[in-house]
Amino acid sequence: MKLATRLALTTTAVAAVAAGTFLGVTTGTAAATGTGTVPPVPSAVKVPDGNRLTGVFAAEGVQTYTCTDGAWKLLEPAATLSAAHDRSHRPVALHSRGPVWVSTVDGSAVNAASVASSPRDGAVDELLLRATATRGSGVFADVSYIQRLGTRGGLAPSAACSGGDQKSVPYSATYVFYKPSA
Repeated sequence: MKLATRLALTTTAVAAVAAGTFLGVTTGTAAATGTGTVPPVPSAVKVPDGNRLTGVFAAEGVQTYTCTDGAWKLLEPAATLSAAHDRSHRPVALHSRGPVWVSTVDGSAVNAASVASSPRDGAVDELLLRATATRGSGVFADVSYIQRLGTRGGLAPSAACSGGDQKSVPYSATYVFYKPSA
């Protein structure tokens, strides 16, 4: 995907979040906490003891790949998160390269690094990520672990590539956030 297309997708996502914020649909504790049902968790990506569940969010977006040395390599994810129980899918957070998750409700953010993965047929791997930094005092403050579960789609293209080709592949997942137990 060329820079202009990526900018258009980012602008569209930001506009959708802004529209929801101006209409007041992303405010409130229920939207910020993202309560919902956790999908089945493979043993490889279980969160260590001493952490408690704090949020469950449904994500829709793309995994963008770039052609490097004749092979597709992940460039960045881009997804909008909504409370898992919200049938209107009102955006409450954005997920992007880092990886980082930023709340559109309170501005808090968490960066993380993958520590374990579990393959999933026909989809990107399910992941366990450990937080490397948090900012703000909102929903993502003090997050310790994140799981990417129930993934669908997002696999790298199977076709050959050349030069600086880019391709965005739709994916969805459930992101589950944990904080240290008190």
